[in-house]
Amino acid sequence: MSIPNGSSLLAIHDLTVHHGQLKALDGVSLSVAEGEVYAIIGANGAGKTTLLRTIAGLHSATSGAIVFDHKHISGKRAEKRARAGIVMVPEGRRLFPSLTLEENLQVGASYAREGPWTIERVYETFGFMKDRRHQKAAQLSGGEQQQVAIGRALVANPRLLLLDELSLGLAPVVVRRIYETLPRILESGITVLLVEQDVSQARRVATRLHCLLEGRTTLEGQPGDFTPEQVEAAYFGASESGSSPGGGAL
Repeated sequence: MSIPNGSSLLAIHDLTVHHGQLKALDGVSLSVAEGEVYAIIGANGAGKTTLLRTIAGLHSATSGAIVFDHKHISGKRAEKRARAGIVMVPEGRRLFPSLTLEENLQVGASYAREGPWTIERVYETFGFMKDRRHQKAAQLSGGEQQQVAIGRALVANPRLLLLDELSLGLAPVVVRRIYETLPRILESGITVLLVEQDVSQARRVATRLHCLLEGRTTLEGQPGDFTPEQVEAAYFGASESGSSPGGGAL
């Protein structure tokens, strides 16, 4: 089986995933270079979260190949992928609400690789955390919980950070604050693969875009390669000259 660009940190070839009888991903291929921000966009139900969860080992692929750091990982369990350096921040944060902020970070540190990220460095990056480290996660706002979820992933010292719907349900000012930490994450040598519902935000931060529609690739390339109309057509499956619902959101 041929594999995409061998110099990639992550290479996916012809990935197909089913949920029961539903084909959630249909022959998706992509290649993520080390040090880049690769953004997956698409409408609800396009297969974005399924793709991230399959990379993380939380869903099984029906067929296709996943290669991480030149090694096939399709058969590896999720915890082995995490120890190899693939760590996911899931949609909805999924913190332990009865644990403190610091205890949630310690969960990430429990399967950490060697690297620059420590709990203290997370406190330096997210300024509010240290003074509130003994507060229960359930008492934090949605934006604060999202930042703790990112911090929990960082202390594991991933090579590939999977970010699922960072801006979902958050105020724009909070989203902006979270994205302001992205350069520091990249400077530490982490590669980022993100799913983002806000297409404008994705185009601002990504080195490359990949659009999914009903589990299939409709667009892939650098953000500057495409007009807003082309992105909209890929997103909604409409002709560029035609009308599509919610087009103003792009």
